[in-house]
Amino acid sequence: MNAVPHAWGVVVAAGAGSRFGRPKHALEVGGLALWKRARNALLEGGCVGVVVVGDVPDGVQGGARRRDSVLAGLTAVPDVEYVLIHDAARPLGSAALVASVLRALTEGADAVVPAVPVNDALKRVEDETITGHVNRTGIVAVQTPQGFRLDVLRAAHEAMPGDAHDDAQLVSAHGRTVITIPGEVTNLKITYPDDLLLAESIWSQV
Repeated sequence: MNAVPHAWGVVVAAGAGSRFGRPKHALEVGGLALWKRARNALLEGGCVGVVVVGDVPDGVQGGARRRDSVLAGLTAVPDVEYVLIHDAARPLGSAALVASVLRALTEGADAVVPAVPVNDALKRVEDETITGHVNRTGIVAVQTPQGFRLDVLRAAHEAMPGDAHDDAQLVSAHGRTVITIPGEVTNLKITYPDDLLLAESIWSQV
């Protein structure tokens, strides 16, 4: 795919992997480390360069929180127009998805996130007991890579204190519009050991 001259990527690979039981970035799917798969997708999808945040060769040191690690990556990115933030824990996000995010940015969006419908019924639970039922109309699950105009994302990080679930939340809180594009069902996030087994299964059928 053609590179977008003013687009860089940041791979966040600095998490402790507390729910998995150990750091995840060096785990492998199809014989390749998760962070390398995420980096390769960004490059193959059109980014001209990638900063990897985490304990990897030539990586940038991360922070205590995800947003601290993203900010470390943004500091290492040159002054380009667009930046894509991708989780190393999503090794199956495709180059085609990266290209779709970049296309939406070059067509004028300030921020773009891939999203997939939520098909399961949603419930609130306390102490293993269902306490409420959530209407899933208009509810989607968002993924990475999330794409932004670099100046917009940097301004959102500088202006918004506290933590956030992802960069899209920071940008929305900063008053900018975040649009969605279709995500990929196979772009799962490796959170628990069973997720790694599922990712291997999906990869073996590609």
